[in-house]
Formats: sequence, structure tokens, C-alpha cells
Amino acid sequence: MRPDTLTARIPPRPEHALTGSEFIEYVSPMDPQHRERAIRNEILKGNLPDFLRKLVPVELRYRSPGKGVMTATIFVMPDYLAIGSNDDCLRIPMNFYSALAIATHFGFVLPTKKIVDAIYAQSAHHLAPQPLPAGPRMRSSEYYRFHNQLIERQARDLGIRPGDLVSGDKKDVVITNRLIQHVGRIAIYGWHRPDGIPIQPLSTVHGAGYADYSHGIRLISDVVLVGGRIRSVYDVLGDSGQASLLSGEGPINRLFWSHLPGDPGGFDAIQ
Repeated sequence: MRPDTLTARIPPRPEHALTGSEFIEYVSPMDPQHRERAIRNEILKGNLPDFLRKLVPVELRYRSPGKGVMTATIFVMPDYLAIGSNDDCLRIPMNFYSALAIATHFGFVLPTKKIVDAIYAQSAHHLAPQPLPAGPRMRSSEYYRFHNQLIERQARDLGIRPGDLVSGDKKDVVITNRLIQHVGRIAIYGWHRPDGIPIQPLSTVHGAGYADYSHGIRLISDVVLVGGRIRSVYDVLGDSGQASLLSGEGPINRLFWSHLPGDPGGFDAIQ
């Protein structure tokens, strides 16, 4: 299995697609609902930088009682989902409906808390979190743009090249069994400090339609190697004997992925 085949469902970036800078100018006058639709449209037509198509392997382990150490290799995007080109891209927050729809459409999944921790531990570069003042502007396009500029500046100072596995720049939108008990919510976790301690514990406080500047969408291929064998991430997460390879909470019930309430922002329209 070649990692490059795992991104085959992502369309090539259109020749005259908007850059990250152009996109944020385009959506700045929009309300959150129309901006969310614009985000989905750009990404679903392939307007994301080429370096995100070069997946990076990350290894996870679990010591199974009676079976010894089990290993799994997942394949992850090197940074958070972004709109634009390699030279001008915008790491773009989005709500749970959009993140889930895009991931599924491209043959990916969202990470678990355990996967987020593994990516951080194995990242080539750890960026320091750069929180902005809390308040209504957290959800504004202005904050989206400014926070991305802060990340870009820090990445340049650290000599990070596009395609290097990085973490610490955003919180992750994740999957968890808590979403079964809290239907219609979004789960977020991470934003690790340099000492490895996350700013954000696992939380389902916000509704599924919520997004702010601190959120990032890290896509994980829905194909995983378990003991050298190709498996579906869905099958592994649902397997009581192997789920702990990818999840710190045991098997993850896929129920909430197919029973989300309708999204007023247009989730149902892109199924």
C-alpha cells in the first residue's frame, strides 16, 4: 500500500482556485452560515495545498492482556486542513457537520484523543499554542486570518517546511463515545503546550454547529495497518479486541456518525 493512493479521492486543486488570502477576503463579509458553506465548497472541489496530500505514518501501540504489544500504523495529514496553495494557505476551522462530511467524502476519519496524543508525540515540530482573547470575535473571519498569520510566523521562525508533521498550532475536532450521550455536540481536544500537556481537555460543551479560530481539522486515512495487515479504521474502532490501538476509551460506536441531527447550514445537501 502506497500512502499516495490514500488521497486519490481528493480532487486536484483547480488551476485558478483562490489562495488562502483571497478566500478569507471573500468570506469576510459573510455570516457564519454562508461562510461555512463556502468553506465546504472550496475544500470539496480540491482547493487545499498539495503538501496536505502527502500523508505521514504515525505508529500507535497497545499492550493487550495475553496478547503482548499490538501495533497499528495510521496515515495522517501533516497539518490541519487548509484552503489555498502551498505558498498561501489558510488553516480553516469548521463545524462538526462540515468536518465529518469532508472527511467521509475524501475517505478519511477524524482522530480520537489517543490519536491526537500520538501525532503530537511523533511530530517533527511542536508549535507553541497562541491563544487569542476570548469573546464574540473568536468566531470571526478576522480571528481566523490573524491566528493563521501567527502560526505562519512561528513556522517560519522554526524553519518548518510544508509537509513536515507539525502539531500544537490548533485544538483538534475529535470523535468520542461522549457524542452518543451528547447528541448534536462537537468534541474538541488538545492544543498541547511545549510540556506536552493539552490546554483543552476533551470537551463536548459546544453544539455541532460551533467553530472558532482555535479549532483545527486533522484528517486521518480510513485505512490502517494492524500488524502489517490492511484494515478499515471503522472495523478496528468497532473491534473490542483491537479498538484500544486507536482509542483510549475502547470501541467507539459509529452510531453518532449516521444519526446526527440535520444541519441548518447545509450538511444534508452535500451527502
